[in-house]
Amino acid sequence: MPSNAALKAAAAADSRRKTRLGELLVQQGLITADQLRIALTEQRTQRMPIGRLLVRLGFVTEGVIRDIMARTIGQEAIDLSQVVVDAEALKLVPQEFARRNHLLPIAFDTHARTLVVAITEMFNVVVIDQLRASLPPDIQVRTLLAAEAQLAEYIDQFYGYELSVDGILREIETGELDWQSLQQSSGDEYTQPMVRLVGALLIDAVKRGASDIHFEPEAAFLRVRYRIDGVLEQVRSLHKTYWPGIAVRLKVICGMNIAEVRAPQDGRLSLNLNGRPVDFRVSSHPTIYGENIVLRVLDREKSIISLDQMRLPQAVVTRLNLMLARPEGILIITGPTGSGKTTTLYSLLSQVNVEGVNIMTLEDPVEYPVAMMRQTSVSDAVKLDFANGIRSIMRQDPDIILVGEIRDRDTADMAFRAAMTGHQVFTTLHTNSALGAFPRLLDIGILPDIIAGNVIGVVAQRLVRTLCTHCRVEHRPSLEEKHILGLSPDSTATIFRPRDGGCRHCNNRGYRGRMAVMETLHMDADIDELVARRATGREIRRLAVEKGFRSLAEEGITRVLDGSTGLAELSRSVDLTGRLI
Repeated sequence: MPSNAALKAAAAADSRRKTRLGELLVQQGLITADQLRIALTEQRTQRMPIGRLLVRLGFVTEGVIRDIMARTIGQEAIDLSQVVVDAEALKLVPQEFARRNHLLPIAFDTHARTLVVAITEMFNVVVIDQLRASLPPDIQVRTLLAAEAQLAEYIDQFYGYELSVDGILREIETGELDWQSLQQSSGDEYTQPMVRLVGALLIDAVKRGASDIHFEPEAAFLRVRYRIDGVLEQVRSLHKTYWPGIAVRLKVICGMNIAEVRAPQDGRLSLNLNGRPVDFRVSSHPTIYGENIVLRVLDREKSIISLDQMRLPQAVVTRLNLMLARPEGILIITGPTGSGKTTTLYSLLSQVNVEGVNIMTLEDPVEYPVAMMRQTSVSDAVKLDFANGIRSIMRQDPDIILVGEIRDRDTADMAFRAAMTGHQVFTTLHTNSALGAFPRLLDIGILPDIIAGNVIGVVAQRLVRTLCTHCRVEHRPSLEEKHILGLSPDSTATIFRPRDGGCRHCNNRGYRGRMAVMETLHMDADIDELVARRATGREIRRLAVEKGFRSLAEEGITRVLDGSTGLAELSRSVDLTGRLI
């Protein structure tokens, strides 16, 4: 229990904050001084917080009060209309406790053991302590500020209906609805089982760490698959009668045309899942059994990470930092679709994203909004392609330019022109290796003299799954595996492989998470000279190896030998056949 002194200090701080709230609203022009005086006069008789009074008098909205208070006390605010509820969180807090104390559990992170709670009074230490005492001791509590009227409404909604996928499906199949709850909510769309079913599937995918959600109609059923750590896993098979309702719900919330079923469409969706904002990029495509819909999960919290968090070898980090230290030139990231090129680009940009630098991006489309970066999506509607976009950005006084992808001669010409005029340019290219970037640029039509001296470096990467540290098992490699790993036949070294069936920590997969395997080619005068005279790939590789260049296969094998991943997993993403010869 908190001490009396702590309670008094919290009450005094709360009082000061409430006093300042009215002044802040006046300063920002949200209410007039007269309106504040009216509210303060009313407060003497009604003994009600000033914010609640201002809302009741109709001077401001709940959302304005919530956001102002959050900024004043340095806390995060949350709009509950954007929240998809987590059934696991609701199980941890009884409904009666939530109603009595004006709080709503909205997410439970099973890995971090953190319960996220929306609350109207951030400094009610008594309620927060009571909540902590009612939970298992290993669960932490994180609070977010919510609007009072909205909180009361959503407590009724979240606790009033079945929220698990199986329960919702049972409700749809049997038709057994909670009619009393339906009547209480005045027919709000949230009561519809199909709405809750889509929400439950989305939050389930995010909690499992999926990067993509596939809704795939077949002749007699709907297949639902998640891509987790780069591998598709089937999680549900639903009867085909569910698909029209699910498809319409997805299209509505993504801003797509529900009447158009014969042409491909794109959409976007933002929700609050697991207590944080998560964006979805949505694509529909017509098939013989109906529309196929795929959602790309754009989780900023997990996708934009620093170089230090990428678990790269120190030698690779050093080479990347050397490339970033060059004040002008092009840094190229290569690799196939899904190899994490965009994540790496943003990780590199986060190293240099400071107030004194103007970073401008041109992407197709913008995936992760980042503070201080000026981000633009290319658009066919306004004839803004990559080449025209770079031309326009050059007039915006940029220091660093991110070009989503070099696809053609015009884009490449403009990117190199930007590099030659003193800008750092970051971009991607579709090639299988770092050294493959040079013939690809030559094929596009860039002269070798232009490539030489203007390319800072080339990074080729792949993503491989990391072994679960809780259940990985030692494995003595066979003679063939020793040959691939570069070990002598009589070596007694052991490596690791995933345990069959995995464990609860990795959801029985044997792998948990992914990491990047990179080959980094740092350009210097010697390599520039070879490129300028159109030297063969073998000549460039020989010189690069002398300067410390290591191929994807060599970098990957290092990660196998240190137990980070398995040999079979590495061979799934990186070509190891050259080591069999």
